[in-house]
Amino acid sequence: MESIQAIDVFTALSQATRLEAFKLIITHEPSGMPAGEIARQLDVPQNTMSTHLAILTRAGLIEAERQGRSIVYRAVLERVREIANFLVQDCCGGRPELCEPLIADITPCCSPKEAHHV
Repeated sequence: MESIQAIDVFTALSQATRLEAFKLIITHEPSGMPAGEIARQLDVPQNTMSTHLAILTRAGLIEAERQGRSIVYRAVLERVREIANFLVQDCCGGRPELCEPLIADITPCCSPKEAHHV
C-alpha cells in the first residue's frame, strides 16, 4: 500500500459516523449489512449514511452489492490487512520481540482455529 492510499483510508475513518459504520459492517462479515439497517442502527438519516458509505467505498474499505431492492455492504478484509501491514511494515527495527505484544493482541480475534469453529 502506498502512503496516498493509506491517507485515503485514514481520511475515510477519521469521521465518527464512518468509523462506527465500518466497525458495524466488519462485525457482520461475511454476510454484510443492508444500507438501511446500518443507518437505522447508527440512527443516521439514510441519505447522510449513503454519503458516508460512498466515502468508505472510495477508500476501498467496503464494497456494495445489490440484492433485490437492497444494497448490502461488506468489509473488504484485504484492505484491512493492507492498512495493518502498512502501519507495522517497518515496525520494531528488525527486532520482532518488540512487536510480539501487538501480534498477541490481534491473534485471538483473528485466529484461524476460531474461524473453523464459527
